[in-house]
Amino acid sequence: MWAAAPLLLLLLFLLLLPLARLCRRGAARLEPAGRAVLITGCDSGFGHLLALRLHRLGFTVFAGCLCPGGDGARRLQREAGGAGRLRVLRLDVTRARDVRAAKELVLSHLPERGFWGLVNNAGISTFGETGWLPMETYEKFADVNLLGSIRTTLAFLPLLRKYKGRIVFMSSIIAYFTLGNGIYSMTKAAIEKFCDALRLEMKKFGVQVSDPGNYAPSTKIQPPLSAEEIWSELSEEEKAVYNKEYVQERANFFNSILSEGSTNGNEVVDAMVDALTSPAPKARYMVAKLKEKALVFVCALFPTVVMDSVLSYALSKVKLA
Repeated sequence: MWAAAPLLLLLLFLLLLPLARLCRRGAARLEPAGRAVLITGCDSGFGHLLALRLHRLGFTVFAGCLCPGGDGARRLQREAGGAGRLRVLRLDVTRARDVRAAKELVLSHLPERGFWGLVNNAGISTFGETGWLPMETYEKFADVNLLGSIRTTLAFLPLLRKYKGRIVFMSSIIAYFTLGNGIYSMTKAAIEKFCDALRLEMKKFGVQVSDPGNYAPSTKIQPPLSAEEIWSELSEEEKAVYNKEYVQERANFFNSILSEGSTNGNEVVDAMVDALTSPAPKARYMVAKLKEKALVFVCALFPTVVMDSVLSYALSKVKLA
């Protein structure tokens, strides 16, 4: 009997959890006025959309842009109706100097209720089999997608603890499986684990940490690649193994996946807004199509050999001649 007690307690907890969450969600949502949020990667995509949405809601928004003088940053300022509560700043998350300058700017313009949220949105993506990409590309991706988020988080952590704020990370279902972009999957899987550790550690300070599917068409994070572009970047050793026909097939396959992605970036922005304003934010928001959610389900619950079989079937038309 006593041996079954832990299992019974777990089942009781799982049954009561939705009820407790429902009660908390009945509480009043956050009042945005007088609270500051910093978002990275606002030149385009989710960051751009989120900056405008939070500005309209009443937040003071610090929109980090890689190119503050570029078209995206200028459009952001126009759409926000001038400066006001939205400030565009230069923020390359791979440069510690930029992160320090961003923190100084935020500190010097904090509204009355302080610093409420950090959204680590900046990211890059590319396509290519493991051996096709040089070490410099792996280092760049790790610096932007993983270390960039960590670098920014560590800088703003004291402010978030002080004001009991929120941190939002942009992960991806690609953290669970990969189809031709293992370099991107690698960084997203790592950021998931960083989030897991941070979420548990921040509970004692009242800080909430919340961590989409295929939204490539709405973010432009991954433009289509031609076989010629890929082939021209291959080393001689890789060209000796593969041929142009194989590269063309892989490029067509990957580009077709990109084209199937959702163009409605507001679905992801809705989730990020909820993570910042809900009295009971989720630890994870999976905004994805049913097919994509099914793949994550298979990956999480079935043996690795099952997932490998599913993905191998998807790649079965792509043969190495």
